[in-house]
Order: sequence, then C-alpha cells, then structure tokens
Amino acid sequence: MARNSKIEWTHHTFNPWWGCTKVSDACKHCYAEVWARRLGWNLWGPDSRHRFFTQAHWNNPINWNQEAAREGKRRRVFCASMADVFEDCRDLDPWRDRLWHLIGATPQLDWLLLTKRPERISDLAPWRENWPANVWLGTTAEDQYWAEVRIPHLIDHPAVVRFVSCEPLLGALDLGVWTRSGGLHWVIAGGESGPRARPMNPIWAQALRDQCARDGVAFHFKQWGHWCPAEQNRSGIRTVVLKDTHGNNLQLVAAGKKAAGRHLDGRCWDQFPRSP
Repeated sequence: MARNSKIEWTHHTFNPWWGCTKVSDACKHCYAEVWARRLGWNLWGPDSRHRFFTQAHWNNPINWNQEAAREGKRRRVFCASMADVFEDCRDLDPWRDRLWHLIGATPQLDWLLLTKRPERISDLAPWRENWPANVWLGTTAEDQYWAEVRIPHLIDHPAVVRFVSCEPLLGALDLGVWTRSGGLHWVIAGGESGPRARPMNPIWAQALRDQCARDGVAFHFKQWGHWCPAEQNRSGIRTVVLKDTHGNNLQLVAAGKKAAGRHLDGRCWDQFPRSP
C-alpha cells in the first residue's frame, strides 16, 4: 500500500496481497520481486507463498475514498503493484472477492487493474457485461508478440477505460488496430529501471506517442528508465548504440532512472483518459 504513490500515473497503490509468478520477458527483472527480497520475503514462483495483510491495510482505500469525496475529486488507485489480481491461483479467490466488494464500496476511486493475464479476466472477474464505472482495465504489452496475445482478451471487456502499459518497452509496437477502433483509451510507455535494465530505443516510444496522437488516444510517457538518449544526459558511465528509423546511430547512456528523467522530445507526456 502507498498513499501518494511515486508512480507517475496513479495517486495511490493498493495490494490485496504480495507475490506472483513470472510469465513473460517483461517479468525478467521484476522490481516487485527485488523489493520483496530486500525485505526478506520469498514470494515469487509457483512454489512460493503469498503475503497477506490485516484489516488496517484494507481500510486505507475506504479512507482515501472519504477524503476524495470531501474534496470533490476522484483519485486513481493502481492495483496491484506487487502482485497480479488475475493470477491463476484459486486460493486467492476469497481475497479477490474481498477486493471486488472494496471496489464497490469506494466509488470515488478509479481502480486501475493491470494484468499480464487478461485471458483469466472472464473466469475471475465478477462483472461480465456490467463493469463498474470506477474500474479501468489494463494489460502489459512489452513487444508486438505480447500485444497481439493479450490485447484481444482485454478489449473483450466493456470497462469504461481500457489501457495498455508498454513498460518495460522491449521492442517496436504497432497498436493501430486497437487505437483506431476505440479498443484502447490510454497507452503508458516507459523504459526498464535498474542496473541490469535493457535499453529502450527512443523510436519505439516516439512511435507509440505518434500513434496515440493520430487516433485521439491518451499517451503517458512514464520514464526512460536506466538508459536515456545521450543528448538528454551525458553523465552515464556506460553507453550503448542503437539505430533510428533511417539507420543512423543513437547513443544511449546508463544514467539511472532519476537522472534520465521522463522528457520525450523535450516535454512531459502526462495525458490521461477521461474519467466517467
């Protein structure tokens, strides 16, 4: 749980539990696993156990909802940063049921459910054709392969906002079939963090921004991550050379997340879809 989260596209984070199992290339350097291990918790993998929380933890969204109502504002809640709500583990069903009730009890909060398992949504979500107005449903697509596997499952569901998180962005992506059709309302893009991060080619992020601009879809550039273009930050010790669309060299430096920043072509891209 985190009030006033440092994640740029949410106000708060809430985890109904901690722990997960890796399913694709995006999971290779999972920040949540690293964080849990630093705290002494072994929560990742099919044989690991999940970590659960007390009633005080579950009361936090109730308090956020009351505060938002008093201020006459909506607040976004990312659920879950340290887990996957649609993990195919039926032992989690009682905790999922508790989460569904919590979402219903907090109408002033927009719940952002981001999953790498959208094929499980039909079996595990309770809403079928009548999704709550405060649920935004998203999936991760780190490259074209996973976009084509996951996004068709995502757009099967009539959530008021459907979004895709392209972070870590590991390859070129063409989302046009979904941005043009209205299947997607929001695209988040960002590079990978940490010393073992894989570099993100700037042209991949630029292409996503341009697709969104063309089709009227909100675009959010979250971060460069560990690597950024040399012209943005020249303090990196290591460098890597990639190619642009014309075959010219692009030099990236290992600046670290904070120094790399989140400007894409000279500005921050902080677009959000409209709330209901």
